Amino acid sequence: MKMLSGQLLRQMPDHRVDVLEPGGKAAKGWITCEIGTNLRFDAEGLHSYCSASLKDEDFQRVYDAFLLGAAVQFCDHTKARPATAWGRNMVLRLPVHDREHWNSPAVSDSLRDALSFLTGDRWHFEFIDRKSAEQAPRQGSLLMPDASSIVLPYSDGLDSRAVAGLAELDRTRQVTRVRLGLSDLPRRRRRSDEKPFTQVPYSVRFSPKKAVETSGRSRGFRFTLLSGIAAYLSNAHDVFMTESGQGALGPTLVPVGQAYEDYRNHPLFTKKMSVFLDALFGHEVRYSFPRLWYTKGETVAAYVAAYGSDAELLETHSCWQDSRRVSVSGRKRQCGVCAACMLRRLSLYAAGSQEAPENYVWERLGASRLEDGMASDFPLSKVTKAMREYAIAGTLHMDHLAALRSSPLATGVLDRQASRLAECLSIPKEQAVEKLGRLIDTHNSEWHRFLASLGRQSFVHQWTAGVTR
Repeated sequence: MKMLSGQLLRQMPDHRVDVLEPGGKAAKGWITCEIGTNLRFDAEGLHSYCSASLKDEDFQRVYDAFLLGAAVQFCDHTKARPATAWGRNMVLRLPVHDREHWNSPAVSDSLRDALSFLTGDRWHFEFIDRKSAEQAPRQGSLLMPDASSIVLPYSDGLDSRAVAGLAELDRTRQVTRVRLGLSDLPRRRRRSDEKPFTQVPYSVRFSPKKAVETSGRSRGFRFTLLSGIAAYLSNAHDVFMTESGQGALGPTLVPVGQAYEDYRNHPLFTKKMSVFLDALFGHEVRYSFPRLWYTKGETVAAYVAAYGSDAELLETHSCWQDSRRVSVSGRKRQCGVCAACMLRRLSLYAAGSQEAPENYVWERLGASRLEDGMASDFPLSKVTKAMREYAIAGTLHMDHLAALRSSPLATGVLDRQASRLAECLSIPKEQAVEKLGRLIDTHNSEWHRFLASLGRQSFVHQWTAGVTR
């Protein structure tokens, strides 16, 4: 895929989505996206974001922001990317409580700038008046964190658990975790009246349209929006993004094929989100990356050094594949070979942690063939061409990132990325160059030690040598 020029992109047909209040009818040529049917709000989830003192007008602006996040997700997943290009024309009509504010250049322009940069698409927004107003939930009396707290978007992942633990070592500041999903919460604890921000307040259903696009770049918008709203409601300013260096910077240093660079966890994107949230709420939100210049292995090692155990980290989940694809004998596992799993296994090895092979479908990375490394009772029929391609791509991403400093062709990439990071983070370029180089060198060392531990006969090692049988 390639990015289209602005002129060619404008010539492509629009993907027009009309977000409707219940019972509404979409304009001709627009796709229906109905509140209550396609975009569903959860009462407990909304309550999780509402203190007893929250005014209706403040709640309404937050509600509209949630509605925007849900609608963007619907748009992103219901329009497939062109076969020979990347960008799409996205047009979204959304009912809001304060049309004038949402249509103001400060809000609409910064929103368009952030989303277009994130997804590589052209976005246009039309905000219209709602027919009925939403009222803030009144049940309970949720206590919000204080303004000095650190807001931390939190999932079931390795980085989330480790960085939350490291942040909590600072006893002078409260760490407020903003849940990005429910999979990591035991059912007995899924009560939003215990702590704030414990549930995502909305869900998205694509029927009758199906989800046809899997790149999912809008996830970055969802995660930063939820954590930004939490910061606003807490009157806090600092959001800690939990990604380590490989996850935050790797996708832009080593893009996949001809795809648009992935900025979902990148400081350049979060800076644009800060501008948008300031315009929307009149509140400064500062996103920072405390582990940006460290590998995930170093982050895991720092956590283990601080707490003396890796037990909690080993309970985390990194694989994005669902239970239909990666269950063995009725129990969901992690696949063990996608990019996320490969980085996880590399990082745990680098930190000296040992994980049970049975946590993964692919129990044995040292096997000579992909098919020989999986659990004995995992059906061979489930090893699809796509799964194999994901596995190869994940390994090659790790390998190409490790080789970046030794490639003459990558000199320009590294220099450009260092310049952009220096400007974004307000640090000297020389410092960005040094830190970026150290990150890649550390990853290179960890990766090759990991490969050596698998043996030269390993299918992983063979893939790095260009043998993909």
